[in-house]
Amino acid sequence: VQLVESGGGLVQAGGSLRLSCAASVRIFSFKAMGWYRQAPGKQRELVAAIISGGGTNYADSVKGRFTISRDNAKSMVYLQMNSLKPEDTAVYYCKLDTWAQSDYWGQGTQVTVSS
Repeated sequence: VQLVESGGGLVQAGGSLRLSCAASVRIFSFKAMGWYRQAPGKQRELVAAIISGGGTNYADSVKGRFTISRDNAKSMVYLQMNSLKPEDTAVYYCKLDTWAQSDYWGQGTQVTVSS
């Protein structure tokens, strides 16, 4: 399984970015897919996740600003990020969880929000 993120970059506070994660496998049958982030000196944290049934889960810090979605036909997962803040600056990672309790990570994409 390979996951490839794209869409990161530099944006001013208040701006928007859309991250994409391309999976090398069909994603509709997996347990969940999610976006995580890791800022310098901090632990990796869950940003948003979407489970196989379509339910979503968000970190409190991004609720109302970020939206996770998926396109099963294209094996893509997206993270629409609006109203970005400097504290959103981090490397964002895509993760896939299988029902067999294994998981896979992408290489990450840098998001930098300037004040």
